[in-house]
Amino acid sequence: MKRYLYNQILKDLKKKMVFITGPRQVGKTYLAKEVMKEFKNPQYFNYDNRDDRKIIRQMSWKLNADLLIFDEIHKMKDWKMFLKGVYDGRYENQAILVTGSSRLDTFRQTGESLAGRYFHLRLNPISVKELVEMGFCESYEAVERLNTLGGFPEPFLSESEDEAARWRNQYYTDLIREDILEFGRLNEINNMKLLLELLRGRIASPLSYSALAGDIQISPNTVKRYVKILESLHIIFLLRPYHKRLARSILREPKLYFYDTGLVEGDDGVRLENTAAVCLLKHVEYLKDVGGKNISLSYLKTKDGKEVDFVITMDNEITQMVEVKLSDSKLSRSLLTFSDRFPEAEAFQVIHNLRHSQHMKGINLVHAGEWLSSLEA
Repeated sequence: MKRYLYNQILKDLKKKMVFITGPRQVGKTYLAKEVMKEFKNPQYFNYDNRDDRKIIRQMSWKLNADLLIFDEIHKMKDWKMFLKGVYDGRYENQAILVTGSSRLDTFRQTGESLAGRYFHLRLNPISVKELVEMGFCESYEAVERLNTLGGFPEPFLSESEDEAARWRNQYYTDLIREDILEFGRLNEINNMKLLLELLRGRIASPLSYSALAGDIQISPNTVKRYVKILESLHIIFLLRPYHKRLARSILREPKLYFYDTGLVEGDDGVRLENTAAVCLLKHVEYLKDVGGKNISLSYLKTKDGKEVDFVITMDNEITQMVEVKLSDSKLSRSLLTFSDRFPEAEAFQVIHNLRHSQHMKGINLVHAGEWLSSLEA
């Protein structure tokens, strides 16, 4: 399976270092090893491996290596200074690829500057677009499978709900035990587990920190800190309501989605919205990372309760509005209202079980699978 960032990585490696980040087990190491095949003398080092760690610290890799891959290097003390030295002192045409869990995203924000020395690419779960382009399945079936198995490679490729459930149980147990401990304290683990379970049933709804705090019997500020940890680890992502004044948007309640749709508790409609959210996030982040676009994903909501699931903005102006439905082909009143308010924006009612695409009153009623497969990534 050749992932969607493959060609872009090869292109970027000719110019600068490349950082690949994303959730654990989303396929970063596999992708890096596929890229290795394009080089004559590549070397791969994982900082978690004792022998590799020794070579990294001593910088004793082969002099003729044309590609150096450093996996989990952010666990090394002063890793930024180390990479800066390796990059500045590298041999001509020696490429450097850095991969790591989502923690690399967090730690990348502090410490020794690497400005101007790298490109950052975010690897996201498998999407409808990827599956269709690879010829794995047609778009409708792709949505069905992603809704059930999620987009992480191992559970998806197992094609078994039982195997996917076994993977998921182990995945989140390890994640909480290993990664969350780096942000929190041992006595907080049970609360974090409880919060994660509660969030599984709150997909696509405005997130009330106070309500969650009451359920867990902790303070709202502690809940906010826990949610931020889960977000930093790419377990969940938040969407803010659109507002031209960013500060007002940040103060309003966000909606929450999981990177792994398979973890979502809810009916088929809720799972479909989560799948669409992951695909749209991937689309937006790809355009940011590869095209340098000032693009964002959010949602629309008014004080009287009218809401549209997703909006895509370019330079803080709405370009697309998207309402996701499982089967209902009746025009969304909220989408009609916002379509009148933002006439320059394209309006889509994306429906999974739709017989015929059509255009009504400025709204495009489209098949969910076909529309999601038309995104950039």
